Amino acid sequence: MSNIVAIVGRPNVGKSTLFNRLLEKREAIVDSTSGVTRDRHYGKSDWNGVEFTVIDTGGYEVSTDDIFQEEITKQVELAVDEATSIIFMLNVEEGLTDTDIEMHEMLRRSGKPLYIVVNKVDSVKEDLAATEFYQLGIEKYYSLSSATGSGTGDLLDDIVKDFPTVDYKDPFEGLPRITIAGRPNVGKSTLTNALLDVERNIVTDIAGTTRDAIETLYNKFGHQFVLVDTAGMRKKSKVKEDLEFYSVMRSVRAIEHSDVVIIMVDATQGWESQDMNIFGIAQKNRKGIVILVNKWDLVEKSTNTMRDFERQIKEKIGQFQDIPILFVSALTKQRILKAVDTAMEVYENRKKKIKTSKLNEVMLPIFESSPPPALKGKYIKIKYCVQLGTPSPQFVFFCNLPQYVKEPYKRFTENQLRKHFGFTGVPIEVYFRQK
Repeated sequence: MSNIVAIVGRPNVGKSTLFNRLLEKREAIVDSTSGVTRDRHYGKSDWNGVEFTVIDTGGYEVSTDDIFQEEITKQVELAVDEATSIIFMLNVEEGLTDTDIEMHEMLRRSGKPLYIVVNKVDSVKEDLAATEFYQLGIEKYYSLSSATGSGTGDLLDDIVKDFPTVDYKDPFEGLPRITIAGRPNVGKSTLTNALLDVERNIVTDIAGTTRDAIETLYNKFGHQFVLVDTAGMRKKSKVKEDLEFYSVMRSVRAIEHSDVVIIMVDATQGWESQDMNIFGIAQKNRKGIVILVNKWDLVEKSTNTMRDFERQIKEKIGQFQDIPILFVSALTKQRILKAVDTAMEVYENRKKKIKTSKLNEVMLPIFESSPPPALKGKYIKIKYCVQLGTPSPQFVFFCNLPQYVKEPYKRFTENQLRKHFGFTGVPIEVYFRQK
């Protein structure tokens, strides 16, 4: 097991800023608004050659009207339970609060190495004010500025020195990445929690509950992959806050770094233009695609309801229609394991490689019997084909006059590849080149 460092504290004390500094990239959303982070957020860091996992957590509060606080508190407690070391962040500008005292007692009872960090110490004046935190009954604290990085070296020296082991194994390395994307409030976090059988991510009826892209290791029923829950993606015209803008950008980036994208659709609302936009992002990036129609338990059904719903989706998504469409309920767990099986099948399709000899054996006779239409008295002869060594299926067909091969014949070629080799759920690129 690798060493895990959890960063905990009240809202807006600088936890996500320190998290980003330790990872050396803007992984967590940082904003002056209190309570931006809600779910546990994981990242990889290293110090002096020692690698470890860092967990960013939501702000811990008591006696608050925030409807998310109960769930945030659960996430903090889970992070503390999971961690091997704990950074307890305090804010010198606000001084010691009753919540700080209560939280310190809780963390001390965990029995894990606890590092008291006083943040936003940028001058001698703040350094002197930080002595107030000795009231916690501690022998030592670390003064630092997570914004500038000053003071973090001494903290990390001591954390790494106290690790029980310096061995690190990245649990995500080399695993498929499956990202759940969709509009706000379609059930993405509910599906994540249902698949994992734990309250991994906070779920409410309020759209926009999830803000960051949350990665989790899935290892059940013979499948192992990284499951990524993302923030809901609304149309640009409807995104008014900076927080939501950054959340959507995180979701787009999660799609770009995934192998398979599960697009979740609300069965009670149908396939909308924003679903089409998300589909377009996944297709443009050549990702495997599975469409999940969620909340199917809420739909009144007749004999052909499922067939009609599927037909409506395929009428709107254009030429690329060889996509699995499943009807599920994340709340009741109806068909969610089938969704996992299907996503993994699409992953295998995406990395499938066809031997050149087999490809030519199958495709050249098809081109002989159904050649491209002659243009201006020119006859096109396809002589050889090969699959490129790219992450997604791309094929090159060598012929005498590639400039005369038009789009309909490229689609015919793609359909023949799908028919004979099976690439369900995966975009295929077809190129014709001069022999």
